[in-house]
Amino acid sequence: MYQLHPRLSADTLPIARLRLSELRLMNDNRFPWLILIPMRQGITEVHQLEHQDQQLLIKESSLVSQLLMDFFRPDKINIAALGNLVPQLHWHLVARTRKDPCWPGPVWGCGQCAPYTEQEQLTLIGEIKGRLPLP
Repeated sequence: MYQLHPRLSADTLPIARLRLSELRLMNDNRFPWLILIPMRQGITEVHQLEHQDQQLLIKESSLVSQLLMDFFRPDKINIAALGNLVPQLHWHLVARTRKDPCWPGPVWGCGQCAPYTEQEQLTLIGEIKGRLPLP
């Protein structure tokens, strides 16, 4: 049974469940930063997913990337699967602009996290949900 890693649970906010993945918002308002977590227990790497799930992860990643591009109009979408601190397979999708505080470097280890206010959370999550083609 799928269980979200405690660190992901602590650092992110739930948005929606897609066919394969749980979609969550990183609680850092410096960047539009979404995370896809395939709901498969014990998976740490993409190659461990069944072929069909690999394809679905790419499809969901493309969907979320397009959502970020359309909504935030970034200069670049960064996609990464590090897993050094959280072994559970998860993909970071970060909308980056040349004006963000960490450009052009990576977001990891750059500055201090700035959590969303409760109202910002509700507003942004609602707007993202409204743009998802959910059943």
